[in-house]
Amino acid sequence: MDPRIDRYDRLWTPWRLEYVTDPDSSSNGCPFCLADEHGDDERVIHRGEHAFVLLNAYPYNPGHAMVIPYTHTDDYAALSHDEVTEIAALTQRTIRALKAAAGPHAFNVGMNLGTVAGAGIADHLHQHVVPRWGGDTNFMPVIGQTRVLPQLMADTYAMLKPAFDAAE
Repeated sequence: MDPRIDRYDRLWTPWRLEYVTDPDSSSNGCPFCLADEHGDDERVIHRGEHAFVLLNAYPYNPGHAMVIPYTHTDDYAALSHDEVTEIAALTQRTIRALKAAAGPHAFNVGMNLGTVAGAGIADHLHQHVVPRWGGDTNFMPVIGQTRVLPQLMADTYAMLKPAFDAAE
């Protein structure tokens, strides 16, 4: 390769190829329903009566979790009172667990309802809980369209699961 054209270093992320080449979750089934049905114990932090907490497979930061209703819907207004209440309670519990386990300085919490709103998986709503630290913003996402995560998913799970269980 001509060094005058491209002087960038490469950070390879081959595990994202499946997501990049087939971002439409409907082709292989809903990944949230599949995680629930197949007992994805490497990422499921907690199973409640109406919703569960799952570590994001493509996290923005270590500890990036999602609170997901078992009901496969894209319509928040269609959820029952009990479902909405449990999603809120599990969101609070996830925040308490992350504070205890990882000490983040702040959080981003919210839902992207619909593709136009930024939902990567638009057909099954989910609430994001993203821990944030003062120094977690760098040039990689902005310039390199790459996230650098300082912790493996298994280590994040091992850190967060006991704190979540204790955060009732």
